[in-house]
Amino acid sequence: MKKFSGLIIPLFLLAALPLFLVLVQTAQHYLSQAAGINANIVVDASVSQGPIIPIWQMLAQGGEEKFPFDKIIPKITQLQPKYIRIDHVFDFYDVVDKKNGSISYDYSQLDKVVKQIIQTGALPFFSLSYMPPAIAQDGQILNPPQFWADWSTLIQRTIQHYSGQSEFNLTGVAYEIWNEPDLFGNWKIGGDKDYRLLYRYAVAGANQTQNTNLFKIGGPATTAPYENWVDGFLNYIAENHLRLDFYSWHRYDYNPLTFLEDVNRVDTWLFQNGAGQIEKYITESGPDSKNNSINDSQLAAAHLVALSRQLLQRVNGVFTFEIKDGPTSHWGLLTAAGQKKPRFNALNLLNNVTGTRLLLEGEGTWITGFAGRDGETIRVILVNLDINQSHLESVPVIITNLENGDYLYKEISLYEKEVGSIRTIINNTFTNTILLQPNQILLLDLTRK
Repeated sequence: MKKFSGLIIPLFLLAALPLFLVLVQTAQHYLSQAAGINANIVVDASVSQGPIIPIWQMLAQGGEEKFPFDKIIPKITQLQPKYIRIDHVFDFYDVVDKKNGSISYDYSQLDKVVKQIIQTGALPFFSLSYMPPAIAQDGQILNPPQFWADWSTLIQRTIQHYSGQSEFNLTGVAYEIWNEPDLFGNWKIGGDKDYRLLYRYAVAGANQTQNTNLFKIGGPATTAPYENWVDGFLNYIAENHLRLDFYSWHRYDYNPLTFLEDVNRVDTWLFQNGAGQIEKYITESGPDSKNNSINDSQLAAAHLVALSRQLLQRVNGVFTFEIKDGPTSHWGLLTAAGQKKPRFNALNLLNNVTGTRLLLEGEGTWITGFAGRDGETIRVILVNLDINQSHLESVPVIITNLENGDYLYKEISLYEKEVGSIRTIINNTFTNTILLQPNQILLLDLTRK
């Protein structure tokens, strides 16, 4: 009997094990939620932190279509872009031809896209890729050129065409050498496909231009920032006295803090190589590099705002990928038919926060944001980013060191009707409590009457 009863207990425990594991997992979930920090937002209207440079006003377009902007120029213009990045510049638009050993250049198709970019109020940010088949080894667009001199001449011609004072006459155009060389072409620092040579001969071509307006040239636009690329590339730049106006890379990740960690690392590496003051651009960004519907969602919009908050005043620009869906892709701010998605509207909301950045403290695990002052108006943009799409939070908001008097207060979100009221400020302080739904973005607007 003792043996039998001793067997019952282990059998009971074995049967209960699945339920126990579920309970443990549930407890871990709630403990992790509880471990987060709720926000208590305090904005000091008397503490300025420098100008707000809208780093989010930079957009990138992929290579799903040759002429993606044909029907969406007015919508792109609404976003007030400063730069629009395009790649496949040389393999999409038949820029180079070679017959009987003679090379010719035709920019007419690429010109159409550039003119559309200019119509939006932006400048082109060229990703100078990929190798034209006419001059590539084995005619393959991911290979080096047969002759480096042909690559140099192509870069010279391209810069002369768009930055030359007697041609397009554009000022401030950026020329980025290649797109994701570590992926597209398996370029490396050293070896048979040495990115440093690709860049060196591109700069040689840029140096041959004449009567051009100011332009930027840089790279390497890797799939992520890598220390060996920074060190190997910048050492080569210094040893060969090459021009480098900006350093660029890409990043896709659901956590905005990953982007900030990248910048911290890149800053350290650049400083160690004597390039601490060089411009930095993240020339592709988003929550997920995969072609999935997350980019159609409110989560992606919240991610964009949270990302902008982390990178504000840390980089010169972060390019949202991409502007418009291809026929079967989901990366766009707009659908293939030109319909606006949540990320499009998030960019519009961000554009409202202008002027001088104000000190904002009290962010939490989920709620982040930033504040700005433009004339008599103070704006605070807050976002509740939650990948699990379950966190609801009541957020105290205080703005201190205001002038007493009447203010028009508005709350503006992506889709809800704007709410406005008159608030009388006493004791130089505005106080309110707002409820933020999962992945909600809210703009608070306070204007002195």
